[in-house]
Amino acid sequence: MDQKAQILLQKKDLAFAKKGIGLGLMTGAAWGLDGVLMGMVLALAPFTDPLSIFAAPLVGACLHDGFAAVWLFIYNFINGKWRDYARTLKTRPAKMIILAAILGGPIGMSGNLLGIYFAGASYTAAITAAYPAIGAILGSIFLKEKISPRVWAGIILAIIGSFVVGFVPPEGSTYPHFYLGLGLASVAAIGWAIEGVMSTYVMDLVDSDIAIGIREITSFFVYLIAILPLFGKIGYHILSVSLTTPSGWYIAVIGLVGGISFTSWYRAMNMTGVGRAMGLNVTFALWSVFFGWLLNKLPITPNLIIGVIIISIGTILTVGNPKDLINLRS
Repeated sequence: MDQKAQILLQKKDLAFAKKGIGLGLMTGAAWGLDGVLMGMVLALAPFTDPLSIFAAPLVGACLHDGFAAVWLFIYNFINGKWRDYARTLKTRPAKMIILAAILGGPIGMSGNLLGIYFAGASYTAAITAAYPAIGAILGSIFLKEKISPRVWAGIILAIIGSFVVGFVPPEGSTYPHFYLGLGLASVAAIGWAIEGVMSTYVMDLVDSDIAIGIREITSFFVYLIAILPLFGKIGYHILSVSLTTPSGWYIAVIGLVGGISFTSWYRAMNMTGVGRAMGLNVTFALWSVFFGWLLNKLPITPNLIIGVIIISIGTILTVGNPKDLINLRS
């Protein structure tokens, strides 16, 4: 390869790396906004019935992933990729996408929500925020990804900052099933990490937009067929009622935000690697503070300020110099 061609190739790789980092930052921002909006909607009827306190968040997650799947299909249809759904589902990589979807969607998200229920939000956040580190370790083992010490430091700082942002000291309340909650939170962290590694592996063979589209469809149907029946009639009752109220259609709009976040996350993992993309995704805690303050009058407390500063430093270290990413990939 002559020198001119090599320079052009390096410039192309640098642009690719920068785009991947930008998408990683975008997925954090979109997921932060998604979480704040979902929190606001789940505080509305029909999700506020005392009998549905356990089922309501999972119904919301089901609706969210269902609408995200619809938006992603529309996007792929416009881009002429809709036929790739059927083609991909006939291949072996599709089985890995479906398995990753189940691990990261219904199992991961359910573990997270149930962890909050049994052990409290602060302890659950402390465990689930570790999923980028787990993903980076798995990525280095199974995908042979090379992660520099600086990026490792950034990932760890982002995790610590996310915990500081979400930490709320207990106020005398007790959790009789505390350790069960911690176990379920661990399931969520592991599920999200494995999803990232499996999806990144598959996206060497499957278009990332199709992969995330299949992921969301799978997640929706697993919620609908396997998760909601665990609550008897109440789950389907909330689901049907929500579609006749503004709340359900608010989630339809939020599903668009979620679809943007998911698409950006899958693309970022494909472009920058599992560890770096997950480290950037954790910035959703920072964005949650900003959007919570902007939309829901979230009070700015010292732990929020400290956490945001730590996440910002971690993000800078994680992003680093895009040229380093090219060297690591070569």
